[in-house]
Amino acid sequence: MAKYELKLPKMGESVAEATVTTWLKEVGETIEADDIVLEIATDKVDTEVPCEIEGVLREKLFEEGEVVSVGQTIAIIDTNSNTVEKPEDSETTISTRAIEAIGEDIELQIEQVVATNQISSPVTNSAGRFYSPLVRNIANAEGIAVSELDTITGTGVGERVTKNDILNYISSKANTIKPVAPIPETIVDVEIAPQKEVLNTPVVNTLKEVKIATGEDEVIEMTRMGKMISKHMVNSLATSAHVQSFIEADVTNIWNWREKVKTNFQKREGEKMTFTPIFLEVIAQALKEFPMMNVSLDGDKIIKKKSINIGMAAALPNGDLIVPVIKNADQLNLIGMAKTVNDLATRSRNNALKPDEVQEGTYTVTNIGSFGTIMGTPIISQPQVGILALGAIRKVPAVIETPEGDFIGIRKRMFLSHSYDHRVVNGALGGKFVQRVKEILENWNVNREI
Repeated sequence: MAKYELKLPKMGESVAEATVTTWLKEVGETIEADDIVLEIATDKVDTEVPCEIEGVLREKLFEEGEVVSVGQTIAIIDTNSNTVEKPEDSETTISTRAIEAIGEDIELQIEQVVATNQISSPVTNSAGRFYSPLVRNIANAEGIAVSELDTITGTGVGERVTKNDILNYISSKANTIKPVAPIPETIVDVEIAPQKEVLNTPVVNTLKEVKIATGEDEVIEMTRMGKMISKHMVNSLATSAHVQSFIEADVTNIWNWREKVKTNFQKREGEKMTFTPIFLEVIAQALKEFPMMNVSLDGDKIIKKKSINIGMAAALPNGDLIVPVIKNADQLNLIGMAKTVNDLATRSRNNALKPDEVQEGTYTVTNIGSFGTIMGTPIISQPQVGILALGAIRKVPAVIETPEGDFIGIRKRMFLSHSYDHRVVNGALGGKFVQRVKEILENWNVNREI
């Protein structure tokens, strides 16, 4: 009986794992070629996993809510049979793939348990709550009693406790500050360590368990995408040496030009002319002039990107964030840029982006000005080395220089906040790049035809 291993496909250079959200096929169900077997989610987009061959689903190797690494086998499919032999007890089979994501210490303990056939029994508590053997084995290895296991909130089907649930519980338990036993009142001689050694001792941050002050407090579970974004942002701060440069640009010419052309443009093209495509066109030109801003860092190797693919951070209605990517942005004219921006923004809000439309970005732009923010310190999207935040356009008094002398006038101005990775981008490059963006914006041709 031939077997086919359905693996998690590669979804871009920066995506290493995904979460199983929904199984669309059940064990024993026939699968046609190109049928969708399950839905998955990454920190960037939700998508579907199809099967390339015909067969029968024999075994699911991951439950809903579990995390799968790219290249791991998700399911086993029989390719030459219309029936499937039901596994003797699929819940008691702990595959190597299912425990790869567990920490090394826990993994060794589980392997020892499995090797001696000491799989926990029974797998339900007195109230009938089900626990898989994998969860019970982890609990046994960590000394967690059934009564304590019952207190863990499950995120699986039917509120079942999954592998990730118990591992997160163990992690949070380890970080909780434990009470210190009272010290006996005994006088002893104590040798004081030199101050230098004390100062050189690394400081370990410990997390305290959050307490709910009153019964009126509301506990809100982070969304799945929110959790992934949180992890991505923390990893970026731990990876890159973030530094910022700020500069103010006069965009009066751009403001007046857009006011002049936006109505006719919408009538002719059926698209709105917002400020975003204008700014992206300018940034693409600057990236072309400063190619060392269009790079990524892999260890001690700098990868200089041939394509200029600009990520456009977009806020979703539920507050989450997604970054669709405009591929080869330097090759688009302003009409093409406007159509691409509007299309990606619309489909972002409708959760209709394709996986490849949020991959392979080489630089990111975020328009924080749409929320009234004038400047910020954006976090770099790994493995890129720069991100530019566009502040709100404000009407402000400014000094205007003319051949006849200087005078005060009302101008449209905005702040550009440039965050870059100081491991590979020094202050000169980071500053010159954002300075060039300012120059292009301020020298916009008010007579430009579109």
